[in-house]
Amino acid sequence: MTSAVSLAEFYQQKIHWLPDNLKQDIGHFNVFRLDDFVGPKACHLPYSRKDFYKITLVQGRSNYHFADKTVEIRGHALLFANPMVPYDWEMLDEEQSGYFCIFTEAFLQRYLAAAGLELPMFRPGGQPLYSLTPAQFVALAQLFEKMSAELSSDYAYKYDLLRNYVFELVHSALKLQPAATLYHDATATTRIASLFAELLERQFPIEAPGQRVRLRSAQAFAGQLAVHVNHLNRALKAVTGKTTTELIAARLVQEAQALLKHTSWQVAEISYCLGFEEPAHFSNFFKKHTGVAPSVQRAV
Repeated sequence: MTSAVSLAEFYQQKIHWLPDNLKQDIGHFNVFRLDDFVGPKACHLPYSRKDFYKITLVQGRSNYHFADKTVEIRGHALLFANPMVPYDWEMLDEEQSGYFCIFTEAFLQRYLAAAGLELPMFRPGGQPLYSLTPAQFVALAQLFEKMSAELSSDYAYKYDLLRNYVFELVHSALKLQPAATLYHDATATTRIASLFAELLERQFPIEAPGQRVRLRSAQAFAGQLAVHVNHLNRALKAVTGKTTTELIAARLVQEAQALLKHTSWQVAEISYCLGFEEPAHFSNFFKKHTGVAPSVQRAV
């Protein structure tokens, strides 16, 4: 698995130039027509993390690979990608059109307390893809056109307006979900669960054979969060319905499946990266949670 693609690498590989404002304190934002990045001469970025957020509006046949999952797109869709989760967009034909915008955490946080990972579609384990009707696609395409026009303007507060457009995209997606899944009370329990999820995700993705997961037990996470392990378990059980151990195991399995699918590393190397002392322990763990051996998973 390759390392995270930085903004500078994105511009150099896709467009062959670097914008002057890439390091501005206001954070970076840009918007593009997808039509300019498709076809036989298009530069394809590999399955990897990208060091920025991305929202894509697309119509056409394609596959969206993220974490260990693949979602088929056969019509119109809105896709959300964040720096924590590796992903890849695979075009299945050249008849693709749409838009995408990219932005940094600093762009979101300039005048807002909320970070990207606090938004439902950017959270670890969240829903990154939303199917659209043709009418919804047209409405969101108009919003991207507004972004493009505003970015070219000399309006002094255009980045504030662009930030509002981004959140209009976010809320357009949220409206496609049942309201009950969107909002949670900001209690101590949910804060602990959120901190746990962030701490867990910081260890991933594994990008080199020498990288290793350090936090693998409920006790280790409780120590990092300065709470009793029983308190952590109760909080996670209340919010997610799963124990700390179950959540850690699920994330390890997810990463193992991604590494087996997207790398040629030996099983022993993957075992070491995921914190197992012996490859046999990893194989037993993987088979317990998936029903198949790592070698069988790789052959699928």
